[in-house]
Amino acid sequence: MTKQLTSTEIRQMFLDYFAERGHTIVPSASLVPQDDPTLLFTNAGMNQFKDVFLGLGSRPYTRVADTQKCMRVAGKHNDLDDVGRDNTHHTLFEMLGNWSFGDYYKKEAIGWAWDLLTRVYGLDKTRLWATVFKDDKNILGADEEAAGYWRSETEIIPEQILYFGRKDNFWEMGESGPCGPCSEIHYDRGADACDKQHLPGHVCAVNGDCARYTEIWNLVFIQYNNKGNYDLEPLPAKHVDTGMGFERLTAILQGVDSNYRTDLFWPIIARTQALAGQSDAEREAEFTAYRVIADHVRACTFLIGDGVLPANDGRGYVLRMVLRRAVRFGRRLGFTRPFMAELAALLIEMMGHQFPELPQRADFITATIIGEEERFLRTLDQGLARLDEIMATRRAAGQTDIPGGDAFFLHDTLGLPLEVTKDIAGEHGFTVDEPGYHAAREAQRARARAAGDFKVEDDSRARIYAELAAAVAAHHPEPLGYDPYGPLDVEAEVVGLLAGDTIELVLSRTGFYVESGGQVSDTGRILGPDWEVAVTEMLRPVEGLIVHSGRVVRGQPKVGDKVTAQVDAARRWDIRRNHTATHLLHRALRQVLGSHVAQAGSLVTPERLRFDYNFEKPMTPDQRAEIERLVTEAVLANYRVEPRQEAYRDALSQGVIALFGEKYGDVVRVLRVGEPEAPYSQELCGGTHVTRTGDIGPFLITAEGGIGAGIRRIEAVTGRGALQAIQTLRAQQEQAAALLNAPPEALSERVERLQAELKAAHKEIEALNRKLARESFQALLSEVVEIAGVPVLAARVDAPDADTLREMADWFRDKMRGGVIVLGTVIEDKPLLIAATTKEMNARGIHAGKIVKQVAQIVGGGGGGRPDMAQAGGRDAGKLDEALAAVVGLVGEMVKT
Repeated sequence: MTKQLTSTEIRQMFLDYFAERGHTIVPSASLVPQDDPTLLFTNAGMNQFKDVFLGLGSRPYTRVADTQKCMRVAGKHNDLDDVGRDNTHHTLFEMLGNWSFGDYYKKEAIGWAWDLLTRVYGLDKTRLWATVFKDDKNILGADEEAAGYWRSETEIIPEQILYFGRKDNFWEMGESGPCGPCSEIHYDRGADACDKQHLPGHVCAVNGDCARYTEIWNLVFIQYNNKGNYDLEPLPAKHVDTGMGFERLTAILQGVDSNYRTDLFWPIIARTQALAGQSDAEREAEFTAYRVIADHVRACTFLIGDGVLPANDGRGYVLRMVLRRAVRFGRRLGFTRPFMAELAALLIEMMGHQFPELPQRADFITATIIGEEERFLRTLDQGLARLDEIMATRRAAGQTDIPGGDAFFLHDTLGLPLEVTKDIAGEHGFTVDEPGYHAAREAQRARARAAGDFKVEDDSRARIYAELAAAVAAHHPEPLGYDPYGPLDVEAEVVGLLAGDTIELVLSRTGFYVESGGQVSDTGRILGPDWEVAVTEMLRPVEGLIVHSGRVVRGQPKVGDKVTAQVDAARRWDIRRNHTATHLLHRALRQVLGSHVAQAGSLVTPERLRFDYNFEKPMTPDQRAEIERLVTEAVLANYRVEPRQEAYRDALSQGVIALFGEKYGDVVRVLRVGEPEAPYSQELCGGTHVTRTGDIGPFLITAEGGIGAGIRRIEAVTGRGALQAIQTLRAQQEQAAALLNAPPEALSERVERLQAELKAAHKEIEALNRKLARESFQALLSEVVEIAGVPVLAARVDAPDADTLREMADWFRDKMRGGVIVLGTVIEDKPLLIAATTKEMNARGIHAGKIVKQVAQIVGGGGGGRPDMAQAGGRDAGKLDEALAAVVGLVGEMVKT
C-alpha cells in the first residue's frame, strides 16, 4: 500500500522538483503588499514579481518557485462568502508557483506541470482535463499554441482539452496590470463527488457548477499589460506565472473530499472539538462552524504575523472582521471565553517550519488574538440581543430585511461586523441592505472628513517624476549610486533637475538617507561650481530615482555640473543615536513587559524617537524606570553595533527580529548590537546607526500612553536631546522650589503639606457654605404660600452646586412635613432647577418630575425625575425668575382635593 503523503511532503516535493530544473526557491512574501497601492493583500504568488512583469524591476534569476501565502477577502478576488459553506474556499491559502521571467514559456510550463502531477505525485492521467483560452470577444483569437503543447508534450486524452473565454481562461491580477491567457488543469474526482446529482437534468462539466471537477493548477502566460478596460499592450518580454492551490492538491493526494479534512486543517478542527467538548456527531452537525473557525484562525495568525493589527478600516478591519466572525461561530459551539489563541498556537507549531515568522512572533500573535477576543466578547451578547430585537420587529412588520442603518449601528456601536450580521440574518431567513449600510458608513466618514483638513493632489507630479526617471535612465543606464552608509561627503554629477518653488536634483551618487522604516531623511547641502543648494527633504518618488529637494542659496544649478553632496553631520549623528536607541528600547520592552511585545510603528528624528508597541495597559512607574535602566546599561556597556548583509531566511532562523510593515528581499541588512555569537539585540534594519552604543549618551523616556486598542506609544530622547530635557526638568524643579520656598530635595514634602492645607481649607469653605445656605433657607420660609392647603415654596437661591440645592429641599420637607419646593440657581451661566415634594403630596397628584419638566421648558431646557425629587437644566438663565413664578400655577392645576 502506497504511503499517504503529508502536506509537508507535498509542498517540499513541488519546491524540489523546480529547484532541480534551475529555479531559485524564494520565501513567501508578506501578506501586506509593499509599494503596491492597488492591493489590500497579497492575493497571488505573482504579486511580488509584478515590477518584473511590467519591466520596472529585475531579479538576479530568471526562474523562481515558491509557496506564497495569499488572502482573498476584498475586491475582485473575494472568497469570504463561500468560506465555511463549501469544502474548497478559504480566506487564507497557499499558492504553489513557478515563474519564468523571459526564459522558458508555454512548452516547458505545460510539460513540467503534467510530469509533476502524473509521474511525481502519481495522479491518474485519465482524470486530468486542460482548458485553454479562446476569446469570446473575437479580438485575440484562440491560444492554439498552448493547445498544441498539451497534445505534444503530455499524454492527456485529446478530448479532454477544452476551450473557454475570458471569464475562465484570461488571467488578470486586478483591474489593470500584467495579464494574459491561461491554461487551467482540472481534476475529475468522479461521479460520486457531484453534489448536484439530485437535480433533474444536471450535467457534470469542467467549469460547471458541481463539485466533481476541481481546478488545481493555473498556468498563466503573461504577455500583456492591461492599461484599463482591456486596453492591452504587449510586455517587453513574455513570462510564465503558475499557481497551484496547495490545499486542493493536498485533499486530492490524501484522498479526502474536503480541504478541511486534510492534515492542514484537521488538527485545528480536532482541537476545536476537544475544547468545545462535542461528539463526532455534534461536530458534523456544526461542520460549517468548524470550517469557518479553522480557516479564520489561519488567516488571523498569518495576518498578525505579518504585522496587521485589529482596526476599524483597511487591513485592520479585515483582520477584526475575520476574527470576530470566528468568535461568533465559536459561540454556536458553546464557547463563552477566548479560545482562538490556543488554536493559533497549534497552527504555529504545525507551519512554523515553512513560515519562520510565525514561531518568531508567536507570543505577539497569541496576545493580540486574546486581546481582540476579549474586547469582542464584552459586546457580543449585547450585539446579538439587539440584532434579535431588530429581526423580531421587522418580522412583525412583515419584512425580511435588516435596514442598512441598523446594520451600521450594530457595527459602529456594538462592534458586530457587517459580515457577522449577514451570517446571522441569513440563518434566520433575513437579508441585509448592504447599499444602505455602506451609505451610512460613508456618511459617517464624510462627517469625519468635514471635521478635518484634507488635501487632494492630482497625479501630474507622478507623471513628471516618471518622465524624469526615463530621461535619467536614457543617459545613465547604470544604476545611480545610493549609499547612505558610506561617506557623508560625496563627489557626484547632476544628472536630472526639476525647477519650481523648490529645486529638485538627481545626482549620479549620493550619501543622503531617504526616509524609510520610520527614520526621517537627511538634510544638508549640495555645492556646485558656483552655486549652493540647501537640501531640506529627500524623495524616492519612483523606484530607482533619488531626489534631493531644497532651495537655491546662490547661483544656478545645471545638469552636468560636478558637485559635492554634504550631509548635515551633526543632524545625522543625532538621528543615529535615536535609531540605535530604538533597538535597545525594543529589547528592554520585551525583557520587562514580555517577549510578545513587538514594534507596531516608529519615528526616528534628530530631536526624539517614537516607538509604538502592542500592550494592553500602561506601564507602571517601576517598569518605566527599569526600561530606562536597561537601555542605559546597554549604552554604558559600549557594545559594538554592526550591520551585515545576510540571506533573509538565514537571518530569521537565527532569531533576528523582522519589523512589521517593512519590505524585505532575499538578502537583508541585519543590525546586531553586541558580540555576534551572543548579540544583545538583532533586528532587520536599513537605517543609519552609531558604531558603539556608548555613542548614544543619556537616554530618557519623556512620554508613554495609549494610541489605540492594544497599542501604546513611547517617546524618548538621547544625546543632546536628553541633555536638554534633563536641564529643562532641573530648571523647572529649581523654579518650583523657589516658588515654594523649599530646597529641591524637599519639594515632595512641601507639596504634600500644601495639599493637606488645601484640603482643610476646602472643608472649611464647605462648612461655611452650608452655614450660609442654612441661614438663607430660614429667610426663604417667609415666602411660603398655600395652594389648596399645600405649602409651596419657589425661590431663587445662591447655591454652588446641585447637592446643595437637594439638601435645601430636604430641609424644607423636614420643616414643613409636606408641601412642594422648587429651587433655582445659576451655575456657570446655566440655570439649574430642583423640585421636591413628599409622599403625602404624591397621593394628591403632585409630581415633582412633571413640575420641573414643564418649568424647565421656560428656560430652554428639560429634565425630570421621581415623583418626590427631580432635577432639570436649561440654557437661558435670564428666564429663571419667570420659570419659578410659574410653579404656583402648576401646583394649583395638579392638586387633588
